[in-house]
Amino acid sequence: MSWQTYVDDQLMCDVEGKHLTSAAIVGLDGSVWAQSSSFPKLNPEEITAINKDFDEPGSLAPTGLHLGGTKYMVIQGEPGAVIRGKKGPGGITVKKTGQALIFGIYDEPVTPSQCNMIVERLGDYLIDQGL
Repeated sequence: MSWQTYVDDQLMCDVEGKHLTSAAIVGLDGSVWAQSSSFPKLNPEEITAINKDFDEPGSLAPTGLHLGGTKYMVIQGEPGAVIRGKKGPGGITVKKTGQALIFGIYDEPVTPSQCNMIVERLGDYLIDQGL
């Protein structure tokens, strides 16, 4: 299965008639493996800061998580495994695997728990596959 298929079929899937706003699979080095058409353009500093928070949980809390120039307030996650952010009625979930970061961005009517489930389920699967 191609990386784009994972994004299209697993991340941008239909959840009770709703979909994530955008999603991507990005290598730990910041290279985009696959993304939805609406995923924001990343800059290297943002990926560096996200990777740092996985290594040093809480490092993003004071400044927020920035992605494509949008700032998300960091909320509870799983240190070293998942970062969650909130902005207005939407937010972001980032799951780290051995080789990649799985991003899901949502807006209402998608709920934070639905986004978390979609992103973390794929991340756990990829981890089980050694990826």
